Amino acid sequence: MDSTAAIVKSMQAAAKDLGLPVPDNKSASYVIGLGLQDAMQTLMPDLDPAAYPRMVERYKHHYLSQDHELTLFDGVPEMLDQLSSDGYFLAVATGKSRVGLNRALHAVGMMSLFDATRCADETFSKPHPAMLQELTRELGQDMKRTLMIGDTTHDLLMASNAGAASIGVYFGAHPEHELNQHTPLFGANSIPELHDWLNTHA
Repeated sequence: MDSTAAIVKSMQAAAKDLGLPVPDNKSASYVIGLGLQDAMQTLMPDLDPAAYPRMVERYKHHYLSQDHELTLFDGVPEMLDQLSSDGYFLAVATGKSRVGLNRALHAVGMMSLFDATRCADETFSKPHPAMLQELTRELGQDMKRTLMIGDTTHDLLMASNAGAASIGVYFGAHPEHELNQHTPLFGANSIPELHDWLNTHA
């Protein structure tokens, strides 16, 4: 889902609401993929701990006001439908809350597409390996046959920590050179590139 800009703007607006220093785009993008509490603590480590819940509340306010505008990248529905038809298990490991993920999946008509999902308010946040460990157990799969596709270093580090392979998505939250530090099997510059690679190698 093409949500990086919306997340960054929501974090910046939340800080502004509370009269706090407004993070720049790079800093706000860096924490994408983490659970909200962890994201706020990483983004503003010197903040009074009592202020983090207020930051989370204001972030949610701003994000939910625009989440109906979020769209899937072109080609994503076709790619996922094909992978599912080919017999692959599809799962989501996200920094979103359960409520947030359900809203997003409902908005794009994908509530029934994924075989399993795990959210940051249900287990340890990325880059801890728990999400992938729990998903593979639930689906009865081998971690060595698991592929994590992500656009943040938190995604790829989680995969590494869990013993799973990964693919870096270069048109999302974190830049290519940072993703490549975690040695993904492949780096995709577009959904068609990603789809072609999966068709050839999966």
